[in-house]
Amino acid sequence: MDTTFPARSALARRWQSTTFRLLSVYAVIFSLSVMLLLGFIASAVTGVMERATDKVLVWQLIYFDTLPDLGLADAIRRRVEHERMHTNYYGLFNPDGRQVAGDVLALPPDLTALLPDPSMPMERTGSTRDLLLSRAGNESPPVVRVMAERRQDGSILVVARDLTHILQIRETILNALVGGGVLCLVAGVIGGLALSVRQMRRLKAIRRVTQRIAQGDLAQRLPIGGHDEVDMLAHLVNHMLTEVERLMNEVKGACDGIAHDLRTPLAHVRTLLTHAAERPKTHEDAELAKLVERARTETDVLLDRFRAMLRISEIGTLQRRGGFGEMQLETLVQEVGELYEPLAESRGIQFSVRAQTVDIIHGDRALLFEALSNLVDNAIKFTPEGGAVRMVLTQTAAGPQVDIVDNGPGIAAGERDAVLQRFYRGESTRHLAGSGLGLSIVSAVMRVHDFTLKIGSAGPGAKVSIECWSRTLA
Repeated sequence: MDTTFPARSALARRWQSTTFRLLSVYAVIFSLSVMLLLGFIASAVTGVMERATDKVLVWQLIYFDTLPDLGLADAIRRRVEHERMHTNYYGLFNPDGRQVAGDVLALPPDLTALLPDPSMPMERTGSTRDLLLSRAGNESPPVVRVMAERRQDGSILVVARDLTHILQIRETILNALVGGGVLCLVAGVIGGLALSVRQMRRLKAIRRVTQRIAQGDLAQRLPIGGHDEVDMLAHLVNHMLTEVERLMNEVKGACDGIAHDLRTPLAHVRTLLTHAAERPKTHEDAELAKLVERARTETDVLLDRFRAMLRISEIGTLQRRGGFGEMQLETLVQEVGELYEPLAESRGIQFSVRAQTVDIIHGDRALLFEALSNLVDNAIKFTPEGGAVRMVLTQTAAGPQVDIVDNGPGIAAGERDAVLQRFYRGESTRHLAGSGLGLSIVSAVMRVHDFTLKIGSAGPGAKVSIECWSRTLA
């Protein structure tokens, strides 16, 4: 059975990482928090500047209120002449709006919003707006805070204060905060991605090991060393695997012991039956001879089953793959074909072998020969007289593939996994002789090689495919 993980893009696999998802959520929350923080700071700084400027403007109006109406114009002219930093601007206008003195050249368009409530003369609120000012050269107009009042004689006094330097300070502060926030966000994203890559490497190693465990190699253990929750889980799983391996070895040892111990007495029983069949009295009694021959046949079946069970156990215990090496698969396929061609011919079955030149594989030649022999033997056994069996070796994009195809009764879709289990016999083949262990041996050989065994339909008949490339994750 194919245990490979579905192919996914690198971005999809990384998004499935908990670290990457948490990082993404954190980045969104951090960005929104920075935006809210900047908005709050901008509002707070602007409010403080406006209140401080309004206080200065109020005190200037209070000062001008102490001056008589006739001397106000001269006082404004003197104030403008001594203004060196150009931070304050003044304008005195007749009730009809004509300028009398100052460097504010025209009344604001909406004067009503600037004039205080007569019933509350001390409650003055400034307004930030554009004014027509007298500026030297082509200097750009500044941003000013304006306040106005109507005096007793009906004239209008306008005072304004330059906010350019204060706004530059605010802009510098906000730029520093934005730059620092972006830097922190980038550093957080880079750090999170680095952690995500590290976690993905650990998970890839864990997936690789768990795939080997799923294929039956219980000696594998999950990698540890992260000193985190994943590492704690790996320790627990490794402890569980140790116990499972111990129990499986005990059960396997008991089964192997039973098979080995019973094989010897059965061999003795078969020898005794052979001797009994050779006695003259047995030949004289036809019924007795029939019973002895039947007992010998059943004893041979039991011996074959015990030999197959011990062979499966022997294959399953291969740990270091000591017999593995580079080999030409097309030569092996030709040799299996030459071995079974006479058997197919004797049963009136058309047998053909077609082998392309394929890539060199790494495997145990004896085990693969045994597996292919079992598959071809089953195909010939279950194909009726006059049928056809063919063995095809092809080179695919992933690696070599061997197909054994027959036009026999085939294997039902619901039985294709079950036939790989020990002693299972399909419904359509129960009447034929066999131990039900041939495909179990083939499956054990495939697990040792990390190859994939697939059973399909040839319509009619069965098609068994061996994909000769490793399924271990990179």
